[in-house]
Amino acid sequence: MHRSRVYAVLIDTPEADAARAADFWSAALGVVARPFPPAPEFTTLHEALPGLIMAVQAVDDAPRIHLDIETDDIEGETTRLIALGAEQVSQWQECRVLRVPGGHLMCVLPVESDPEAFRAQANVWP
Repeated sequence: MHRSRVYAVLIDTPEADAARAADFWSAALGVVARPFPPAPEFTTLHEALPGLIMAVQAVDDAPRIHLDIETDDIEGETTRLIALGAEQVSQWQECRVLRVPGGHLMCVLPVESDPEAFRAQANVWP
């Protein structure tokens, strides 16, 4: 048995356009954009989606939007999603990057949110 939940919505933007994209999304959503010093490729859009993280991520790839799923069992959640039709395309640190039916990417990562919030909001899987 393990648990998982949507943790973040990321707006992947080519690195050269990331600052401009963060300014746009900040103004469009009426929220503050803040750099995230531990990981400079991220600019958070504070409180854009209450209960979730929303950020612009500077990437060396095409623009897209992806979800991050946090879990207390990365292997178990990755296996569950692969059984549903996803395929693992890479791994970055502990994070597993999956391509889901339809071609979108998603990341499976360890629990990042407050442990109480995670326990209260996560789905439980056999």
